[in-house]
Amino acid sequence: MSHTMVPSDRVEHVGAVYGRDGTKLGTIERLMLDKMSGTVTYAVIKTGGLLGMRHHYPLQWSALKYDPGRQAFQIELTLDELSSGPCEFDGDAFDWGDRSRPYPHPHYWSI
Repeated sequence: MSHTMVPSDRVEHVGAVYGRDGTKLGTIERLMLDKMSGTVTYAVIKTGGLLGMRHHYPLQWSALKYDPGRQAFQIELTLDELSSGPCEFDGDAFDWGDRSRPYPHPHYWSI
């Protein structure tokens, strides 16, 4: 039987994310949940970087659309567009729950 629910452990570190051009961008590293409403607010997308350094990009959950044919998620961005937003690197001490940090990207939380 098919339904629309999925456990978070089947999405985190496993859920592939493809861009609108069909290129695999990375995987969903973690889901950020709003404590009060219980809803997923955004996902952190982990991409490969130069010399094995990983980049981590926050992306509004509603921007991810599930593609049953690929059994993966798709976003309407390319890697260049995703990388124009805020990014953290492996080892950075970053509070993923703090959305008050200013970023120059105009669509940080609304892509």
